[in-house]
This record gives sequence, structure tokens and C-alpha cells, in this order.
Amino acid sequence: MHPVLFSVLIMVTTFLMGSSFTVGKIGLTYASPLLLVGLRFTIAGVLMAIIVRKKPLPANISDWGRVFTIGLMQTAGVMGAIFLSLRTITAGESSILTFTNPLLVVLMGTVFLRIRYRLLQWIGAGVGFLGVFITLGFHLQLTTGTLLGLGAAVSWSIGTILIKKWGSLFNVWVLTAYQMLFGGIILLVMSLTMENPRLTINMASVSIILWLAIMASIVQFAIWFYLLNEGDPGKTSAFLFLAPFFGVLSGWMMGEVVEWYVYAGGAFIFTGIFLVNWNFAKRKEISLP
Repeated sequence: MHPVLFSVLIMVTTFLMGSSFTVGKIGLTYASPLLLVGLRFTIAGVLMAIIVRKKPLPANISDWGRVFTIGLMQTAGVMGAIFLSLRTITAGESSILTFTNPLLVVLMGTVFLRIRYRLLQWIGAGVGFLGVFITLGFHLQLTTGTLLGLGAAVSWSIGTILIKKWGSLFNVWVLTAYQMLFGGIILLVMSLTMENPRLTINMASVSIILWLAIMASIVQFAIWFYLLNEGDPGKTSAFLFLAPFFGVLSGWMMGEVVEWYVYAGGAFIFTGIFLVNWNFAKRKEISLP
């Protein structure tokens, strides 16, 4: 892939990832958290299910159960925690805490999948967790918002481990479509049982829901998977550190005040994620004449 095209697509997909925190926070003006995110992923899941309808579906009940479980962790758990956290912390803080998930994957991968990581990756995990400590204001007093932000990272990490374990059983687009659909339905049920659902229907709210469902979900996933398939997955994943950067930037542009230590902690977290994901061992290939 041409480097310019790669750079443009990376910027677009990570911008969509990061800015969705700010757009979601604005959306809370018009809808309750779980209802908003439930509508987002139910709509996205239905549209993607229509798009992938001719691709092979899971073969049996057990496989459908695996897809449901991934949707429970990857979509319902992650997005439910994120949108609930946005009630009490800024979009920038939520995005930084949520994107600590690659650091947690190192720990969970070691325990549950017996994956052996390099020393540099463990150093990266340590630097990243130091960044979390700094982001929380140099103390361990956790507010509801920060707990939910960290909970989103834990749920995302579990979802990542499950995808690593079961992902090869499914077509990647079918898995993406139905885990979003199942996750969206779970979130709608949670909205009916765990909150007082609230939705104001006007041009602003409809635009926000459609942006989150189409641009920040379907388009973002499509570009991300395309980049993973066309390039080096390890190198591509290292650019995930741009997503919380855009989360902080878009929040700042909307008038959010972010304390200096959040930026400092974010810098440590980004460095840790970079060290965890970047494959320094790979040597540059030399093309023969």
C-alpha cells in the first residue's frame, strides 16, 4: 500500500475512533447512555448483517454462542462502560483509560493463552500502567467515571482474548456484524432494566446516532480491518495510540478542560502501547534487482 494512502486511512480510522467519545458525550444531551449506545450498535449491526448476508454464517448453536459472548464483552461491556463514564468524566479521560486495553491484553494473554511476550513489551506495559496512575492524578482514589473507563478497557481486553481464541472460526465481517448486533440488543435490554430510557428525537439527535452507527462503527471498522489485512498487523495496531489523542483533541475543541496530569499520563500510556505493539524485531526487507 502506498505510504500516503496508508497514512490517510490511519488518520481517518483513528479519528473516527477517538472523536466518537466526544460525539457520544454530546449525544447524552438527547438520550440516556445505554439507550444511545444500544441504538448505535443495533443499527450498525443490522446494516452490516444485510451487507454480509451472502457470507457464511456460524455453523451451529455453539458458534452462535461464541459470537454472542464476544458481542457481550466487545460491544455491550466496552461501550456500555464508556457511555456511562461520559456522564462524570471528560471524553479525553474516558478515551485514554479505555485505550489502555493493549496493556491489559499482555497480562491476560500471558495468563489465559500462555503467550510469551518480549521484555520490551513488558516494559511497555509497565510504562503504560504508570501512565494510568498519573492520569488518575497521582493517587488511587477512583471515581465512578474512572472505574467505568478502566472497566471498558478490561472488557475490551477480554473481548480481544476471545477473538484471538475463536476468531478463526468465523468470517471476520460476519463476526463483526453479529457481535455488534448482539451487543446492541444487550445494551437496549440493559437500558430498559437499568436506567430510565430517555430519547429526544430531532435533527441533532438523529444525526449523532447515524454518525455513531455508520461513520464511527461501520466505516471505522471497514477501514481498520482493511489496513490490518493489507499491511503488517503489528505495525498497524501500534497506531491505535492516535485514537485517544483524537479523543482528547476533539474534547478540547468542544470546550472540555483537561488537567495537565491527564496529558502527562496520556503520554506515558501512548508510549507504553507503542512499545507493546510495535514489532522492532522485524527487519526491513531488501528488494533484489
